[in-house]
Amino acid sequence: MKNLNGHRIAILATDGFEQSELQVPLKQLKDAGAEVHVVSLEAGEIKGWDEDDWGDSVAVDKTLDQANSGEYDALVLPGGQINPDLLRVEEKAIKFIQAFDQEAKPIAAICHAPWLLIEAGLADGRMLTSYPSIRTDLTNAGAEVVDTAVVTDRNLITSRNPGDLDAFCDAIAEAVTKTPAQAA
Repeated sequence: MKNLNGHRIAILATDGFEQSELQVPLKQLKDAGAEVHVVSLEAGEIKGWDEDDWGDSVAVDKTLDQANSGEYDALVLPGGQINPDLLRVEEKAIKFIQAFDQEAKPIAAICHAPWLLIEAGLADGRMLTSYPSIRTDLTNAGAEVVDTAVVTDRNLITSRNPGDLDAFCDAIAEAVTKTPAQAA
């Protein structure tokens, strides 16, 4: 993975995130030198979902009220069924995602997280991938849906499932190194 020293990345999540889809990017991006913040609706901790039961908790670094897209070089959206479904009805979350798009910064969504791209109005006319159960939703939102490990269409990066995490993280690092680092 490319060196991400000096880069800042936000991971937007809430309770019910797919455990590996938050923890693997968090670890890989930090290991590559990025400063990574978990951003959520409320302060404290959020609890993951691991296969068929609740998983581990992760500390929240900033709330949406404290976070500003201008402080970050990229946004990561973990999946799981619960997490994106809860976030897509939160206006602050959608506005946060839209801000990254307006700034042409990378937005990486995996599994069910492309639901958030639909809600933010970013799917139309884009080539995307996702977990199989939401592909019809993406198609109905105007996306061209493909079945590959990772798809990059301009600033949007999408992957299908936890099996794609290495390719997903590599694509994030590649995109982040093409954008200037944000001042802290």
